[in-house]
Amino acid sequence: MPGSIFESLAALGLIAAIGCGSGQQGSSGTTGPTGPSVTVYQTNADQSLLLAQQPSVSFGSSRAGSTTITINPSVQYQQIDGFGASLTDSSSYLIYNKLTAAQQNTLLQSLFSRSNGIGLTFLRQPMGATDLSAQGNFSYDDVPAGQTDVSLASFSIADDMKYTIPVLKQAFAINSSINVEMLPWSPPAWMKTSGTMNGGNFNDSYFPSLAAYFVKAIQAYQAQGIPVYAIAAQNEPENSNSNYPTEAFSSAEEATFIGSYLGPALKANNLNTKIFGYEHNWNDTTYPQTILGDPTAGPYVAGTSWHCYAGSVAAQSTVEAAYPGKGTWFTECTGSVGSVFGSDLAWNMENLIIGATRNWARSVSEWNLVLDQNSGPQNGGCANCRGFVTLNDSVSPLTLTNNVEYYAFGHAAKFVLPGAYRIQSNSASAGAGGIEDVAFQNPDGSIALIVLNDGGPSATFNVSWNNESFAYTLPGGAVATFIWSTTSSSSNGTKMIAQ
Repeated sequence: MPGSIFESLAALGLIAAIGCGSGQQGSSGTTGPTGPSVTVYQTNADQSLLLAQQPSVSFGSSRAGSTTITINPSVQYQQIDGFGASLTDSSSYLIYNKLTAAQQNTLLQSLFSRSNGIGLTFLRQPMGATDLSAQGNFSYDDVPAGQTDVSLASFSIADDMKYTIPVLKQAFAINSSINVEMLPWSPPAWMKTSGTMNGGNFNDSYFPSLAAYFVKAIQAYQAQGIPVYAIAAQNEPENSNSNYPTEAFSSAEEATFIGSYLGPALKANNLNTKIFGYEHNWNDTTYPQTILGDPTAGPYVAGTSWHCYAGSVAAQSTVEAAYPGKGTWFTECTGSVGSVFGSDLAWNMENLIIGATRNWARSVSEWNLVLDQNSGPQNGGCANCRGFVTLNDSVSPLTLTNNVEYYAFGHAAKFVLPGAYRIQSNSASAGAGGIEDVAFQNPDGSIALIVLNDGGPSATFNVSWNNESFAYTLPGGAVATFIWSTTSSSSNGTKMIAQ
């Protein structure tokens, strides 16, 4: 990709050697083009192509494949908020402390710029420490053991000001369309019956203080020029352990907290920040439905946020069907070191980029943006997590390597903008090993189609739109994004209730 961010990283001596050569190229199979030209970007399972632009194809009248993807922009589904990951304390620490100013800019351009990188537009930001925290455990209101601070007199985001806020400001300077979700892995230790951030239960008598804690966090971030789009009451409320910041927070507690404390507190302070309920795995649909169905909490909750570590992505549609007036967001999954690029590419596309959005997700985000060669800095918990980018400072000069998540999410984030709608497209062989897809229409009317060949051999398929079509061939395990302009700047479709 001449002149791309990959060459910029190489020029700085940062990018590790990784294949970018040409691979099997798709062919249009179309004669006598009569429709718009289609731009194509492709990634192959063998890394011979990595989000690499291919020769354009054009809509015409001929077809060559046995499978046809039919695009119908007149039927719209959910609106998209963005694709991204988390600038955890460890990610921000590495970017701010290990890289020069020029290197920071180049890396952040590669992550957040659409023209120079993959254009991420969603950031899920921890309120305090997680298992990936270079500073160890901290919250926004830490007091000596045995003391409390009900009035939050000691509230401060000073730990975030060290490097997370500066890095966030750089990201927003590159891309002002970023949506930020904030949430705690644990509230301050003094608010819990356990007296520690690592595991335990919340002391419900501190609900008023916890609501004020969220208000102060939102206001503090906004005072730094970082708007907060959404919050969640608790990360993974069914996960409590003593290894890193976690908390058990029952559905009854969450409903009471949101309905009687958090929602009213946001309203009283004129904050229009959305509230996500649940924020945990696909294997439990009862918890989110308890929140959505609660007569007090339900009106304050925008919808449900999901993680990937148990269950199936279809759970999102189960809850969406039960509460179609609410939204769905997918907010965490992580790559693991030592796995195979091609397998991970297919899994990410099938379950997250295609699977989560076809199951109503308005955002799709992974876990860490940047981790080091030791999957850290670690603070308990995940010992083999992998970020979009690996910073290896065990060599001199240090290197930055884009991992499979970078390319998988790039196929969506670079081409599907906040405000886009998912539109109707058939994915006949989804889950059966074959051609899978999802399509979007951007606010400017352009269409982005993402296609995965999840089968073993190469496959030729047709794309049909506006009574015209083209054919394209994808190697087994490869992904392609197709982008074309339309004559209409908008679509007057109707949001569907079920697929």
